[in-house]
Amino acid sequence: MFALLSSLTHENINPVTLKNMLKNPTINQEPIKIKRALVSVFDKTGIVKLAQILNKFGVEILSTGGTAKALREADVPVTDVSDYTQFPEIMDGRVKTINPLVEGGILGLRDKHNKDANANQIKWIDLVVCNLYPFSETISRDDCDLALALENIDIGGPTMIRSAAKNVGWVCAVVDLGDYPSIIEELQINGVLSFETRKKLSSKAFGHTAQYDTIIHNYLKDEKLSDDFSLTFKKHSDMRYGENPHQSAASYKIPGNNEPNILNAKIHQGKQLSYNNIMDANGAFACVREFDQVACVVVKHANPCGVAVGDDLLDVYTRAFNADSLSAFGGIIALNRTCSVDVADAISKVFVEIVLAPKFESEALEIFKKKKNLRVLEIGDFGKRNPKVEYRYVDGGLLVQDTDLKTLTREDLTAVTKVIPSEQDIETVLFTWKVLRHAKSNGILIAKNNTTVGLGAGQVSRVDAVHMALRKGGENVKGAVLASDAFFPFRDSIDALGETGISTVIQPGGSIRDREVIDACNEYGIAMIFTGTRCFKH
Repeated sequence: MFALLSSLTHENINPVTLKNMLKNPTINQEPIKIKRALVSVFDKTGIVKLAQILNKFGVEILSTGGTAKALREADVPVTDVSDYTQFPEIMDGRVKTINPLVEGGILGLRDKHNKDANANQIKWIDLVVCNLYPFSETISRDDCDLALALENIDIGGPTMIRSAAKNVGWVCAVVDLGDYPSIIEELQINGVLSFETRKKLSSKAFGHTAQYDTIIHNYLKDEKLSDDFSLTFKKHSDMRYGENPHQSAASYKIPGNNEPNILNAKIHQGKQLSYNNIMDANGAFACVREFDQVACVVVKHANPCGVAVGDDLLDVYTRAFNADSLSAFGGIIALNRTCSVDVADAISKVFVEIVLAPKFESEALEIFKKKKNLRVLEIGDFGKRNPKVEYRYVDGGLLVQDTDLKTLTREDLTAVTKVIPSEQDIETVLFTWKVLRHAKSNGILIAKNNTTVGLGAGQVSRVDAVHMALRKGGENVKGAVLASDAFFPFRDSIDALGETGISTVIQPGGSIRDREVIDACNEYGIAMIFTGTRCFKH
């Protein structure tokens, strides 16, 4: 110590800095032998095998409640925490591990706090194995209210986990049952746990409690767009690559989320879903949920290139696919009814990447088996999308907004031209609006007889989007309706479709040149409807 002081002083270290340096504790980085473990887990998968190995190595095991019962039933010697602390579990189990004999045994520094430990009959605890009450599962229950949610917030567990993770120099914290095999292997090979293992598991432990608290925070906060919020996800799968082969990627899901979605789907066959597969499938699923009627949505590169609704699934699929069969090649097909044998047979005759539906007839699955690379996703029963917020990452932060769930009704429509739209056209424009909000802006959609005809999406100019939609629709645009996701800034778009036979145009309105656009429609004998709302999707 004197040599160190002399050396530091010689280098003209500031006395305050020197004092702080000497006060800072060091971290033990040597391997540790496990003599005593505290095991308290909600998910008991694999815990008996781990405890048997610990017992084999002479480790004393402390435990609580159901975990202790499970270990005793497997003939693993165990000491109840309440027997160790000489303090019973009280208040319906709310207080059982928050005790100086427990927390002191986990938090104490072996090279510094032995005197305190001996004076207070505290025994060192070298390993903490703990996972928490599944709060996320509790709040997903239909009968969950605030009282039930609060009752399922674990207090002692996070306290033990954080204590063990903090004292990484002397204690190992294990929160993931997937780590049991590596712990067992390291003990069997070396008889000790290395600092590298403890440090890695410490990081995972803090992530576990952070995720747990984040879920609670998001559940309890009242404001949808509060001053602060947190997001937490759990890895769903690694991917071969992202949007392009040189980009690494993985998918993550919200812990405890059991809603119908792509990440929760049952994959009957096909290769692992890629980054682009998930993005496109998610877009197709969102669009098909717009409809109560039998519906089929075909998506290519995140845009709905073919959509149809009706009464018969085969007819609906056929119309949706043929709406733009060129773009549908290698696309995603989403159905909102059980995929039948005849539909599966029709789909099997073309090349698509993914078919998703609530369910599949067993014979339909047999047909798809002939196309081994086709991904077949069973989503389960689903209905309309639920109100929620959606997030977009930008450099340095996050954009948050409500999901666009606004459904247009006849009462939202205002005819502004001399020509009044027909009842058939009104039905069709309401159909187009449900589809158009799933296309990239600037977006123009042409539809007829509850089937899309042509889509112009993602264009930097609205008139360019009009030309694209007209080109896609070809001769089928005659008698069709055209929808625009935002107002027409000039009459050039109306001039572009003036002689095509388009019967009705629907748009939000609100341009300073609305009068010019309306006049252009009157010149061509086209009906125009204002919605008073737009459906941008960037």
